Amino acid sequence: MAFIQFLCNPIIFTALALIPALFIFQMFTRKLMKKENQREKKYHPIGGTVFNQLLNFNRLHHYMTDLAAKYRTYRLLGPFRNEIYTSEPSNVEYILKTNFQNYGKGEHNYNNLRDLLGDGIFTVDGDKWRQQRKVSSYEFSAKVLRDFSSVAFRKNAVKLAGIVSEAAKSNQSMDMQDLFMKSTLDSIFRVAFGVELDSMCGSNEEGVIFTNAFDNMQTKKDDILSRFLQVTETDKTYLRDIILNFVIAGKDTTAATLSWFIYVLCKHPAVQEKVAEEVREVSKVKEVKSFADFAATIDDEALEKMSYLHAAITETLRLYPAVPVDAKICFSDDTLPDGFSVKKGDMVSYQPYAMGRMKFIWGNDAEEYKPERWLNEDGVFQQESPFKFTAFQAGPRMCLGKEFAYRQMKIFSAVLLGSFIFKLSDEKKAVNYRTMINLHVDGGLHVCAFHRYKT
Repeated sequence: MAFIQFLCNPIIFTALALIPALFIFQMFTRKLMKKENQREKKYHPIGGTVFNQLLNFNRLHHYMTDLAAKYRTYRLLGPFRNEIYTSEPSNVEYILKTNFQNYGKGEHNYNNLRDLLGDGIFTVDGDKWRQQRKVSSYEFSAKVLRDFSSVAFRKNAVKLAGIVSEAAKSNQSMDMQDLFMKSTLDSIFRVAFGVELDSMCGSNEEGVIFTNAFDNMQTKKDDILSRFLQVTETDKTYLRDIILNFVIAGKDTTAATLSWFIYVLCKHPAVQEKVAEEVREVSKVKEVKSFADFAATIDDEALEKMSYLHAAITETLRLYPAVPVDAKICFSDDTLPDGFSVKKGDMVSYQPYAMGRMKFIWGNDAEEYKPERWLNEDGVFQQESPFKFTAFQAGPRMCLGKEFAYRQMKIFSAVLLGSFIFKLSDEKKAVNYRTMINLHVDGGLHVCAFHRYKT
């Protein structure tokens, strides 16, 4: 009876009657707010579909540069995920540094690259990446590797100069990209694995030496692979993956950049002469009589003084980055600094090739080859933000071999440009890239070389 009287109280009855209504209202409000929040999310403008990439495959980076100039950041629609491409430095910094943990290689990139690169540093996230990064970081920062690599670079630069000299004497053109690929392969095998591969000569005898050296290289201590053998389990497949990643990193990227460097110097002979003049001035060698003696003058102190050469190579990388586009996967819903949202599973890529041509980043002369943009009033090289100049990545995954690569490129360039003048074999023939992971010159770079001095 008391309970019935309690329920009959108008205030109590009204309150009880309102509970379901309040619950329904709350659920409705939450749903409405969720929809409102979803409405507030905005996504980058649509630049096209992934099928447009296929239609423009042979000029892919031109196509993506045009879209970047129009949108800065845009989406390409695909059947399984959106692909976001950005050339906005603030977005690049966010992806590569600020929110690094939310953007990685992911399963999609891993599955696409594992057949070639396996579990190497360029395909993995997490513990495997951290372990390889740690060991590699230790090696690249060690003075012994720096000294060891400089000796190898000078030796291979001398070999290459000898081959170029013979071609110059016989007035033969040569494919410099092919020669750079072989010489940088020899360098990375010597520095990374303690092996004299000698692919520039490529005799059967050298093949036997390589095989024996490979079998016995566990006893070597100056190379990078020995370090991995000391700190990791000797799983053959894993070591193979590490080796292959180092080979590709040390060979293709450096060789491609040197090829584009010779190309732009052929197109800009005044810059070529200015580089050669700086090399002569710093090395104090007025006439090259011996490639070996000349190379011996290109030590670390001399390289440090070659600011114009450093600027000219860097300007080449700005316009012709070894890796033209780099893809990450978004691990959870996010909003980039430009205010646009990305969804979990979206591919998010930054574009070094396109970024090097953006006027909003580099000014109205962005598409011009101009080494002077990297020098101050005193002619000293000035660094730019790695989120603006993205040829070597940035943040935790920034290229460990950056200084290693510069050292090799500067030694090779100084020896070659101090000794020879280069010209394209056919000035009228267009030179273009081949669409692939790295930015290779399509069909090779065919040039003629001329001795700067009589030999």
